[in-house]
Amino acid sequence: MQIRAVELNPGNPFTWASGLRSPIYCDNRKTLSYPEIRRYIRDSFAHIIRHHYPGTEVIAGVATGGIAHGALVAEALNLPFIYVRSEAKKHGLTNQVEGVIEPGQKVVVVEDLISTGKSSLNAVAALNETGAEILGMVAIFTYSFRKAADNFSEAGCGLHTLTHYDQLVQAAHGLNYISEEELSSLQEWRKDPEAWSAAYTQTH
Repeated sequence: MQIRAVELNPGNPFTWASGLRSPIYCDNRKTLSYPEIRRYIRDSFAHIIRHHYPGTEVIAGVATGGIAHGALVAEALNLPFIYVRSEAKKHGLTNQVEGVIEPGQKVVVVEDLISTGKSSLNAVAALNETGAEILGMVAIFTYSFRKAADNFSEAGCGLHTLTHYDQLVQAAHGLNYISEEELSSLQEWRKDPEAWSAAYTQTH
């Protein structure tokens, strides 16, 4: 919130690419512009990976938001780095996974943001096709949607995040960044984003 990587505005919501109206907009790329925050994220990821995935052999970043953070973590852990495109290239070697990965290598995937988890788990599926063993995923932030939890459970992929939506809005309220009424609206949005978006559209 301090660097406006996250903005909360229930009264004048943002429009996502899907068309969904949302009271929150999260741009984790801004964290890369602040060395102290960038290092904190790198070190936090490294701590989680050392603790939960001590056998990690390769760090994989999800394009595009997870590439820079993933590379920083790989450097901190002195591990190889690869990254995964949203889809295979249409030319050249037509790779979806860029870098060197061998079958059986143990991989932790780095992502910046989890919404439904669909694009993140698409990267996991691409890595599985290489024969790699996916230990789990780390991310900066998750909206904590039930759909995401179900998707990760179905894929059999563990997820550790540095923070999550409920924690964020409570902190925002504690810092007087949002009012009690706005907190209530933000909590309702997280329970059912589609219904919240539809209700806002009908009344505006």
